[in-house]
Order: sequence, then structure tokens, then C-alpha cells
Amino acid sequence: MEKNKRPLSGYLALLLALACLIFAIYCVFSIQKEGAWMIVLAILSFIAFIFLVKGLMIIQPNHSRVLNFFGRYVGSVKDNGLFFVNPLYSSLKLSLRAQNLQGQTLKVNDKMGNPIEIGAVIVWQIGDTYKAAYDVANYMDYVKTQSEAAVRHLANSFPYDNLEDEHADITLRNGGDKVNEILEKELNDRLAAAGILIREARISHLAYAPEIAGAMLQRQQATAIVAARTKIVEGAVGMVEMALEMLSKKDIVHLDEEKKAAMVSNLMVVLCGEKAAQPVLNTGTLYQ
Repeated sequence: MEKNKRPLSGYLALLLALACLIFAIYCVFSIQKEGAWMIVLAILSFIAFIFLVKGLMIIQPNHSRVLNFFGRYVGSVKDNGLFFVNPLYSSLKLSLRAQNLQGQTLKVNDKMGNPIEIGAVIVWQIGDTYKAAYDVANYMDYVKTQSEAAVRHLANSFPYDNLEDEHADITLRNGGDKVNEILEKELNDRLAAAGILIREARISHLAYAPEIAGAMLQRQQATAIVAARTKIVEGAVGMVEMALEMLSKKDIVHLDEEKKAAMVSNLMVVLCGEKAAQPVLNTGTLYQ
């Protein structure tokens, strides 16, 4: 478990270290005048200087140091500035800044078994320095590996779209923020063991694999055409029904069933045709 440690300010230790260094230099130059015992003072002063300098520690903003004393975890220093700690402590530098991970584009199968390409952008940072330093061998490699596993699992859990699964509530293509929330939650669960916090996770690339992209595009186009034609036919039927109803209501012309069928056929051709119809004028009667 992470423990926050507040070490002593390092400014006093820095002044003492400089004083020891100056005194050691003074002793060296005073050997001939004061005697050989000044050598001992020079050596002791220099050792004190090394001791104090070794204990000085500078921590930049949004950085931390994990302190260890002969294999025992002492604590983590997250404050920034100049500090003095036990010179026998060993320390590990860790950055607390948010970092971007641009995952590589992965080729996986979606829930329906279709090969797709998917990639994600992940914003992460260290939340627990103890776990990042001691619970995993290399937290950077751990983040990359687990992020790739999470993206693969996400792709396997949902269909690319609802062409094959019409009852799918969430799809990768239309899921939007919901898919990103699911990915973010899974990443937090996977990376909690390393003390990593996920700030944001978003799908950055999503497409069918090249070997089926052409076929899927044709299928999507066909589906769109069928949907458009369905709307056109529904509108045309309504217009024909309205036309027959108004002709009958206003008693403009009386049509038998055969002429109604011919009129309906002509109107459906005009309304549903892709090109404009060419009118043909009938100069005779309706029955010629």
C-alpha cells in the first residue's frame, strides 16, 4: 500500500554540505601550518559533504520518488522541491503526468465473427506509486499489453453494426460514448493491479478488414437502397390512394375497375421511377 512520506527540507542540508566542503578545502591548505592532524579533519569533512549531498533529492512537478531501505518500502514522496532523506535510501523516479498511448491497429473478429480493424487512444497516469513500482515487473509494458487485451475483448463483445444482429442494443460503429465508457471501465479494472488510472479511452480507428470491406460496403449500399425504395413505395401508395379518393369525392370523372388499375399502374410508374416519365397525350376517349 502506498505511503506518502514528507522528508526534511533540503536547503539546510545543502548549506551544511557546502560548509563541510569549504572546511575540507581549508583543512587541506592548512596542513603545513597546523600539522598533519588537519588531514583527518579534511577527510571527515569531505565524508560529511558526500553524506549530505547523497541525501539531497530534487523532485520536479508531477513527479515522485519511491524510497526503499535495504529491500523495505519506506514511502513515496510526491511533493516537489528540494528535500533531504537518509543517504542510504535507494529511490525510483516515477512520473505522475498524464500520458497518451496510441495503440496499434488490431485485426480481430467482432461478435458476429467478421474480421475488423480497431484501434484506441488511451490517456493514463500513475495513481499508486507502490503498485507501479513493486506489483508489476514493468508498468509501461503492462499498460501496453493490458490495453491491447482490453481492446480485443471489446471488439469480441459487440457486433460491428446491426446488419447481422438487428436486435443489438450496442454496436461498435454506433455505440459512441457508451462503447468508450465500457472500454474505459475495463481498462481501469485491468490496470488497477499496477496502480494505473485511466483518464480517457476512445476508439480512434474502426473499419472492416480489407478482405471483406468491399462486400460489406455493397451490402450497406443495398440495405440503404432497399430502405429508400420502401419509403418511396409507401409515399407513392399514399399519393395514389389520395388521388383516387379526391377524384371520387369531387365527382370529376367516373372510372371503372379496369381504368382505376391502369391509373394506379401509371401513377406508380411515374412516382417510383428513377427517371422522369415521358407523357403521352391521348386525343381520343379513355377507352381508346
